Amino acid sequence: MSEFQTRRLDSFIAEGSVLLGRGDIISKEDIDAYPGPYPIYSSSAQGYGKFGEYGKFMFDEELVTWSVDGGGYFFYRDKHRYSVTNVCGYMRVKSSKLHPKFVFYSLANQHRYLTFDYTTKAHPSVIQKLYWLPTIGYERQRKIATILTGIDTVIEKTEALIAKYQQIKAGLMHDLFTRGVLPNGQLRPLREQAPDLYQETAIGWIPREWSVSTLEGLLASLPNNIRSGPFGSALLKHELVEDGIPFLGIDNIHTEHFEAEFRRFVSERKFVELAKYKVRPRDVVITIMGTVGRCCVIPDNLELALSSKHLWTMTFDPEKVIPELVCWQLNHASWAQAWFRRAMQGGIMDAIQSSTLKALLLPVPSIDEQSLIYEYYLKITTRIRQDSGQLTKLQKQKLGLMHDLLTGKVPVTIENKTTTTEAVA
Repeated sequence: MSEFQTRRLDSFIAEGSVLLGRGDIISKEDIDAYPGPYPIYSSSAQGYGKFGEYGKFMFDEELVTWSVDGGGYFFYRDKHRYSVTNVCGYMRVKSSKLHPKFVFYSLANQHRYLTFDYTTKAHPSVIQKLYWLPTIGYERQRKIATILTGIDTVIEKTEALIAKYQQIKAGLMHDLFTRGVLPNGQLRPLREQAPDLYQETAIGWIPREWSVSTLEGLLASLPNNIRSGPFGSALLKHELVEDGIPFLGIDNIHTEHFEAEFRRFVSERKFVELAKYKVRPRDVVITIMGTVGRCCVIPDNLELALSSKHLWTMTFDPEKVIPELVCWQLNHASWAQAWFRRAMQGGIMDAIQSSTLKALLLPVPSIDEQSLIYEYYLKITTRIRQDSGQLTKLQKQKLGLMHDLLTGKVPVTIENKTTTTEAVA
């Protein structure tokens, strides 16, 4: 509910204050024929909607664009040379009484409460009857846009910092798993500098002190040390309960992150019946259906849980290997990814068989050297998690600010301006 007076978007269009349009078809042949530096924006919500680059451009002005086919997401485009494809709409603000970035934030805030899909598309004729704009003065619009731009800038800097540390982590972990760490905490010299320190193996060059083992050879000496299920009639849908022992699924398993938001549960009686599928703290879990190949470690504080048929759950011998280091390799290591590709004959991986996992070859440093590698891993992973937590906090703060400022729930003061007679005509 808005505290501001509002008008529907089509009324601004009717008076000529706002103009809506669609982009043009830009084919791969067009891009190949006219290579260049100017961005093309399309329907994706990822990467600010950037589709590619082109030697021509449609616009060199400030616009609001949105995804017609891809969910109706809005983007603010500052003044630069660019094009938008035919699955994008564009909005040109023609009135000096409307602040373009304020218009963008107003539309983006309303979009949170609307649903578009590939059936219900965000055509200009559709959105002009769904969205509205507050009829407040330009200076108030500018002030609100400035506040929201400020938090967006902090969010972008935090995202860039996370991306930087993720790149650093990727390079560091590759070095750690191919060169290892000496007792003094330093990486071994490169193989080119000290070839006598390395040996050639089926998975490449590794330090001479290391061994290579199948994943199966690193599992704990326990029954069901690798397991998936229950299957078929062992657990029927109506046997799930609203509260009880968590029944884990794909939604809980992310890349190096366990999401402890549980949606499915089983009773204690059913858990006992299906105990061979239980998940233990420090188990390594990988998704084998749906989004295939995401892997994480079960946290220490999850004492009771049940694995589903969409997951492989693995219990490793702690005297042989540190679970997080296995997890990193399953998610990122080139030797693991190459093995999975070979198992799928180069195609798209739509499932992982237990035989594929068990036969995967992994480099195995001594447990003492693994501990040194894990210290590096933990330090940079903790930094990324802290920054990611801060990013989540900022994003939630932005959503709250958008709602409060764009509906007038929280007023903004305008210095040296009249605050009572600023309505848009």
